[in-house]
Amino acid sequence: MKTSTERSQQWITGIILTIGGILVALPFIWMILSSFKTEGEVSSLIPTLFPKKFTFENFQNLFENMSFGLYLKNTIFIVLWSFVGLFLNAMAGYAFAKYQFKGRDKLFYLVLATMMIPGQVTMIPVYLILNKMHLTNTMAGIVLPGLVGAFGIFLFRQFMSTIPDELLEAARLDGASELRVFFQVVLPISKPIMAVQGILTFIAGWNSFLWPLIIANDEKLYTLSVGLSLLKGQYGGNYALQMAGSTFMVVPIVIIFIIFQKHIIEGFTISGMK
Repeated sequence: MKTSTERSQQWITGIILTIGGILVALPFIWMILSSFKTEGEVSSLIPTLFPKKFTFENFQNLFENMSFGLYLKNTIFIVLWSFVGLFLNAMAGYAFAKYQFKGRDKLFYLVLATMMIPGQVTMIPVYLILNKMHLTNTMAGIVLPGLVGAFGIFLFRQFMSTIPDELLEAARLDGASELRVFFQVVLPISKPIMAVQGILTFIAGWNSFLWPLIIANDEKLYTLSVGLSLLKGQYGGNYALQMAGSTFMVVPIVIIFIIFQKHIIEGFTISGMK
């Protein structure tokens, strides 16, 4: 039985956390609701939380006047290829975890060493390499450098090293090929870490800003983040339009997190235990 002191402490903790959650969520709620307001209402001296009149004019302007439809298409293209890179990272992590080959550990340490190099340092060399390959100002030049990463390989390797070798040998004895073992045995077991890497991959692809801005000179290759930056420069005084653009960027990430929240927390818990 809980004492009255323990119950009081729980109530106080709950109240504090609730107030903190409301304070954190309030700016996002205000941003989302403001995207449905008129510019006059957003700029009024007396702020309002709920719109007096809901309007989709701001979102309509984004797609008609700011080419957000094209930016959305480019961003989705980058996200889809990022998930291709996710499977490449998983394959590399599986190879480092379960295959014995000459120089495996040294090569893995070399991969880990790249994590200590800031991305800003490698941008110029990567740009020069892509320029020599005539891939600048192309969608391939935007996608290729971020297709694989040391952090993803490291996470998959650490998780997959805990999979029993006997389970994999049993699948091979049943006649399963290496690809079948990977896709039908290893990946289902790795669902928690796949969820973690999936959400991180989606966020990285959805928020891609600096590299597309550097590698692309054509506005037809810009992403949503770059388009939002252009929106701030061209329509700096139109706060309702900026709120609509920010809402369009943030809400999909929140939805993805809510859907996969259980798997993400489970993945981090399992990774911490192991």
